[in-house]
Amino acid sequence: MSCYLIKVENGHKVARSITSEEEYKQLRGSNEQKANLRLARAGNDAAKRRLVQFNYSGHYPQGVVKGMKLPSGAFGFDMDEPEAFAKAAKLLLKEPDKFGLLMLERSARQGGHAVFEREKGKTVLENQVRIATMLKCEMDTSAHDINRVYFTTTSDDEDLLFLSPRLFKDEYDEAAVAAEGKVLEERERYGQEELPEGAHKANKHYEPWKEEFKKDSQGVFKGQEFKNSRISSSAASTAAASAASAAQDNYLGIPYREIIKKWWQLYNDGQEPMRSNRNTLTFELAVNLRHICGFDRNLLAQIIPCYDGFPEQEKMACINSALNEKITQMPKRLKDVLAALRQEKLKQGASNGNADEDSEALVNALDEANAKDDLFYYDALPKMPQGVRDSISAVGPALAMPVITAICPTIGMLATGVKVSVHGKMNSLNLISYIAGDFASGKGSIDPVVDAWTSEVKQMDKMYQQQEDEWRARKRAAKNKKEQPEEPKLPVRCLTLNNTVANLAERLANTEGKHAFSFTPEADTVAQKWKSAMSDFSVMLRQAYDGTSYEREARSADAVNVHIEHLLWNVVMCGTPDALYRVVNNYTDGFQSRIVVARTPDNTFTPLTDNLFVLTETQREHIRQIAHLLPLMEGEVVLPKLENKGREWLEQIRLETMKNDDKVKARQRFRICPTTMRMMTCIMLCKVAETLIQKHGFQGAEKQLKQNPLLWKEMIVKTQTPTMLEAFNILADYQLDNALYFFRSRIEDAFSSKSYCGQTTYDRSRRGKNDSIFERLDVTFSFEQALQQSIAVKGANVTREVVRQMLKNWKRQGLIGVLPDMRYQKVQPTV
Repeated sequence: MSCYLIKVENGHKVARSITSEEEYKQLRGSNEQKANLRLARAGNDAAKRRLVQFNYSGHYPQGVVKGMKLPSGAFGFDMDEPEAFAKAAKLLLKEPDKFGLLMLERSARQGGHAVFEREKGKTVLENQVRIATMLKCEMDTSAHDINRVYFTTTSDDEDLLFLSPRLFKDEYDEAAVAAEGKVLEERERYGQEELPEGAHKANKHYEPWKEEFKKDSQGVFKGQEFKNSRISSSAASTAAASAASAAQDNYLGIPYREIIKKWWQLYNDGQEPMRSNRNTLTFELAVNLRHICGFDRNLLAQIIPCYDGFPEQEKMACINSALNEKITQMPKRLKDVLAALRQEKLKQGASNGNADEDSEALVNALDEANAKDDLFYYDALPKMPQGVRDSISAVGPALAMPVITAICPTIGMLATGVKVSVHGKMNSLNLISYIAGDFASGKGSIDPVVDAWTSEVKQMDKMYQQQEDEWRARKRAAKNKKEQPEEPKLPVRCLTLNNTVANLAERLANTEGKHAFSFTPEADTVAQKWKSAMSDFSVMLRQAYDGTSYEREARSADAVNVHIEHLLWNVVMCGTPDALYRVVNNYTDGFQSRIVVARTPDNTFTPLTDNLFVLTETQREHIRQIAHLLPLMEGEVVLPKLENKGREWLEQIRLETMKNDDKVKARQRFRICPTTMRMMTCIMLCKVAETLIQKHGFQGAEKQLKQNPLLWKEMIVKTQTPTMLEAFNILADYQLDNALYFFRSRIEDAFSSKSYCGQTTYDRSRRGKNDSIFERLDVTFSFEQALQQSIAVKGANVTREVVRQMLKNWKRQGLIGVLPDMRYQKVQPTV
């Protein structure tokens, strides 16, 4: 193969061969690619690193990139200077066959990239020198690595200037190419390439056409600046190792030694690990550093010292344990280290007058850390089905998890007749979610997506609301008449949260057994409207999540009486974290554990750009098709593989939390598991609808579901593929991370509070004079003794009635008991 798509999975590069021009152009032409390119050309380095990456050189045997087995029949050529690229492009487009041109593109910033056919028997660098000589174009001799990756642009004509179908053809014998590749690898490794001396140095302005190329009768290059002797194997190996070490001793320009030094300053009082703690501290360091070392075991071993006589074998055991830990987002403590280093550089630079120059590497490092954080869950997600995929494309990769969190309750509302077995009990797809983010963090881009999913239901609601308006007009006209028009009970399903408890309860009772749905882009609507009735709101949502009955009785004939057998109500709220704490203000009643919380990425220092992600008409139509088919699916379904996946996740978290005695995290898992199973069912229902549309068309899919009501059950069982089920852990881990991020400290404080439950005698907080009286009394005392002590503490004005009331209070609080002889005894604490 001559073209590979490069992705990073679990911290390692993975290659996939591209075998057709259509697939190549599709990857380059996606909306996400175009958006990232616009950002990159505006100076956003993180967006540039998110561009699609291609490799055209392949890899020699024993390579490190998974998916590359053979060297390709092509190689890449990088031209950074705009003027030089313009001159070279003119020559290349005039005679592409002369140069063996396969692809020519403008780069993301300046200059461009070209791909040429490789002359057999020559290494990548030798071929690059050949082309540079023909074009009389400066070349970067450090860009000859066979793992060289090119950040590509779009498939538009102004970006992709030339593309040959030969780039995707496989016309060589694998055995012969493998043998040739092995020879070339040995030549490159031991410095036996037939090149001038200067070509082996990192030189971005190398001009090979100015060298005098000569060959002797045996075809070996000769000349004043040419090699005339081979580098010995041992010397070459040492040089290669030194070069690799030099290339890997920093993270985006920041030396690892500085990062590690700052780590110990922040988290160990500046002290390096000692014999007593070196195992634990080395493990913690490796767990964090793995995120900026590409999860590379060899690199971690190279940069982490052996502290206090640490045997190499023990150090490697700590590193191996760290690499085996579950992969998470980049740890906050590591980002804090980078931020601290940046502050130091800024202070130093301010005094020297070169703050921007000195902190550039650290700005890039922090940008990279935040970009990895924002895209961590998105990169881990498998390919999403139609509707879900379009929703993500409409808001961008950074908001993938928030938009999934927002649309799953919507999907559950549309598939109102579907029930899924969770731990042996049938559950409706009842979901409550909250999208938390600071102002101007992108929450508003979710609004049109939710609107697209609910468009058909809202059209029906408008018709019902029009009928209600007509009834109100008739009622006003007949207000003085004896006979009043009867109020219609209309099944409006999209309900505003800017409502009273009574009106909302009445609306929920009229949905004809179908799910109601509420969405608010501003959660403060809830916090303000329900301020005095937040307990009612919490109870209603808890019962809606469980699908239990809801009763509301009133004595007045005009008041609302509500009797709902199963309360079905899905709710989505967007707002700031501050508003979240006003909505969820009790951490022991179970409401917090029933709500799915998503976080928008931190865009505080992101450059201002145009709105690159918008909901297109095509995406809206794709969503509408899925939303139209979902109500046709009805019935109960058992998904055994999903159930097993949920149980595996529960056990994994249980074992993790047992190690640290983390009771808060351990309890959160109980409701996160069924919530995730409901969300997964929503996504798999979309997959069923997509499969039917692809096979029968939109109208054909609708016909199939109507003719065969059980068809969706058969199909959803088949969607439990390993790839699809990978999303379970991602969704569940995301919920768990956010629940702990927002609520851990508040939950711990709530459960440890003395007001959480009834306290014993000795747990009681004593603040008044009655408490002083209680302490002065013996374990067993009479009424008269209580009266005497009361007079001693409060004065002579104390009456017998006051003492009797005090004793009644103590008895009600469980502080004292009454003996058969009518004396009193203090209740002893139970141990």
